[in-house]
This record gives sequence, C-alpha cells and structure tokens, in this order.
Amino acid sequence: MNRVVGQTLIEQRVQKLADIRDMGIAPYPYRFETTHHSADIAARFDALSASEEQVRMAGRLIVTRGHGKAAFADLRDAKGRFQIYVRLDIAGDEAFALWQLLDIGDFIGVAGPVFKTRTGHITVQVRELALLSKAIRPLPVPKEEIRGGERVIHDQFSDKELRYRRRYLDLALNPDVQAAFRKRSATVSAMREFLDARGFLEVETPVLQPLYGGASARPFVTHHRVLDMPLYLRISDELYLKRLIVGGLERVYEIGKNFRNEGIDRTHNPEFSMLELYQAYADYSDMMTIAEELYVFVAEKVNGATTLEYQGQKIDLTPPWPRISMLDAIEKYSDIDVARASDAELEAACKRFGSDIKPSVERGVLINALFEACVEPKLIQPTLIIDYPRAVSPLAKGHRSEATLTERFEIFIHGWEMGNAFSELNDPLDQRRRFAHQKTLRDRGDEEAQVLDEDYLRAMEHGMPPTGGLGIGVDRMVMLLANAPSIRDVILFPHMRPQESRDADG
Repeated sequence: MNRVVGQTLIEQRVQKLADIRDMGIAPYPYRFETTHHSADIAARFDALSASEEQVRMAGRLIVTRGHGKAAFADLRDAKGRFQIYVRLDIAGDEAFALWQLLDIGDFIGVAGPVFKTRTGHITVQVRELALLSKAIRPLPVPKEEIRGGERVIHDQFSDKELRYRRRYLDLALNPDVQAAFRKRSATVSAMREFLDARGFLEVETPVLQPLYGGASARPFVTHHRVLDMPLYLRISDELYLKRLIVGGLERVYEIGKNFRNEGIDRTHNPEFSMLELYQAYADYSDMMTIAEELYVFVAEKVNGATTLEYQGQKIDLTPPWPRISMLDAIEKYSDIDVARASDAELEAACKRFGSDIKPSVERGVLINALFEACVEPKLIQPTLIIDYPRAVSPLAKGHRSEATLTERFEIFIHGWEMGNAFSELNDPLDQRRRFAHQKTLRDRGDEEAQVLDEDYLRAMEHGMPPTGGLGIGVDRMVMLLANAPSIRDVILFPHMRPQESRDADG
C-alpha cells in the first residue's frame, strides 16, 4: 500500500469518526460489560439457545459479509472468533446506521441471543450494538473466502520482520501467536509451582548493578546521574542469589531478565529471561535431578506430555537423561582422545571443526571450543554434559576426583545449551585466585572474562554452605514447548535493527 492510498483510507476513517460523533455516539467509551467469550458460547450453546438468554460480547471486527439491510461479521476476542448477525429491523435504525460506519479493525460490543445458521455456525443476533474503539489506521487484514466449507486465507500478514516490529498487529491477526505467548505464561507459572512446592523462596535481586558478574559476557553500561557512577545491566543473577545463601535463605530462586551485549540469532537475544535457583547443602548431582524433574513437570503442565515434536524432530523428556563427561563426549563424536592429545593437536582439531579459536589460549578453553564445534549440534535428545574444565568454569567447585575439571554440567536439547549448573565454589581463597586469573585474561584483551567482586568475596569469607545452583533459559524452553523456530517468536518485543524508511502503512 503506498502512502497516498494509505492516507486516503485514514482520512476516510477520520470522516466516519466525525459522522459517528455527529450522531451523538461516543466512539471511545469507558467500558462495556461482557458476560461471555467466544469459547463460552460454543461450550454452552444448547443451554443458551434454549433459554434465549442474551449474551454480551466484545471484540475486534475482522470480517464482514453482506450488504443492504443485513450482514454477517466475525469478531475476535481473547478466546477465539465468533460470528454476529446484524439486521436493520432487529438492531434498529440507529444501531444499523452506526454499523454502516464501522470498519475492519474497530472494537465493538454486541448483545443478543445466540442461534445457529443453516450452515451450522453459532451466531449472536445483534439487538444492541456499541462502538468501543474506532480504528483510524487500517489493519493489514488478509482476504478470506469459504471454499468447500473451509476458510481459505489470502495475503496473510506474514512478513516476519514486520510481525516482530509490530507485535500488536501480529497478535491481532495471527491467533497462533497469541497461543504461543499464553504457553510462555503457563511455562513460567509451572516453574513457580514446581519450586514453591519444594520450599524455594522467590526473590528479586538488582537489575542495575555497580559491578556485573556471574557469567562470561559483555555488559550494557549506563550512568546514574545523582550518584555520578557507572551502573551495569546484570548479565546474571548468580552472585546476588548466592549472597542470600550466605545470609541463611537455604533455597532461593529468581525468574527475571538478564542483558548481554552480544550478537542476535535464532537462539540469542540481548535481553532474555532466566530461571536461577540455589539450594544449600546440595551439589550438582542434586541439580541434575531437579533439572530433569522441572522439565518434566513443566512439559506435562503446558503440553500435557513428556514427549514433543520440535521442528519435525521428536524429543523425549522422560528421565533419566544420559550423563556424559565433556571429554568422553568429544571422544565419542570426534574420535579425539583429549587426555592424550597435545595442546597443538587440540588447536588443530578446533580449526578442523570450524571453531574460531584464538592462538595460545588455555587448554581448557581449547577443550570447550572443540566440544562446542563437534558435539553440541549432535545432542538432540536431552543430555547432561558433565565435568567441565576449570578454565571455563571460574565459579564452579573443583571436581572431587579430577584436578583439572569442575563439578559443572549443562543441559543440551536439540543441539542447544538449555541450562547450566554447578556445585558452587564456596572456598573464598580459591574464588579470589580464580577472579585474579580472570583479571589477567581481561588484561590480555578478553572482554568477556569475569571481574573481581570484592563484596561477593567478603560475603563468602563469612561462610557459605555447600550449595548447588542451576540456571535454565526460559526463552529456549518456551521455544521447545511451543515449537517456535526462533527466539523472536517467544519474546513479545525482540530487539531489531533500526527500521529503514518504509511507507506509513507498509
């Protein structure tokens, strides 16, 4: 649609708005009392039609059919769509005159009894009509027709980029999008139900932090004017939640936003949601059990089953999930015996598998890079990869039997990392040494190396009990449960590049 035509349509609607006001009708009233939704009249049709009870319903006008003194139309509400029938001799002169000034996209309210048409469609016979909001900008409404009893849609609002930028239109025109976000809400509710039942306390920690930490990532930086100090959007909740373990809150969790100044792709968004939980007197083996049980509980609550199909691939969440050490996984999928390979051989293998590794990095970093390149994409069914190198796990407790490793695991499903967990490091002297090593990496140019947090160390020095910690990516879990191909499909307002100049109604 070009600008001239778009402006003409808007001007036409503005004129209709003026005509409606001239009729003495307020086009933007304060409220409209409803009694039913679309799903209600379908479920209770027999009782409603037998009693001739009038229903009061509201929604957005999306389709009209018919001219002259009678018309059918479809409205969409929060639970679906429903059909209405407007006839001059039933609705009355004033209501029908208002009807003739309505457009696709307007919100209206109706009242009347329900009946079935000759074709079997449940319909509200309009005896009262109210305009609730006049839409002066046209919706990019698809064209529809009934062919062989089936609704066929043409010119669907399917431009992915435009749908992400104008999510309000995406939600208004594509019911399956609403369903995905209802599933997201159900996922978060199920997480809370699972953890609350196990004695975990939901808490809130700072989003604006004087020092960022808890992960290896670049932060977003801002400035507080009154305090005259830099602040960072958190990259993780971890260090604050573990301070609460020091304070005696034995089981805590937080579901909230984290922010990382990194790239954007189908599984990454700079603003994302995480569940992080910490349990005193537990270790990473306890976290393995919680991770499996949590996934099963949420899947059953949200999807009604522990098996699902994601992008054509069947996924079975039934525990127990395989537990494979990182070194064994590399040998299984690449035939490289990491224990026997030299650093030079590991570096050559990384390059062979396409890993963009910097020269002279630590051995543990090479091992992790090799794993990411040759193993991760092959982990389709739920798998726990355990025992990570110390070099890539500065907050995890050293492995109790392998000096170069830590007690850490990550969850992998469909080739994605879905969660991360540790036996948490609670030795303040060891933690200080690890932070100091991270500082040397930063001094060498590693912008994602972790920073030394003196207050966190001070807390640990007061004594921190043995603790297990687990973080799970909410967005990726929802992607899996909703069969969504991109993280942008499960974030209401994903980040996008600045929009180039487009037609006003494009």
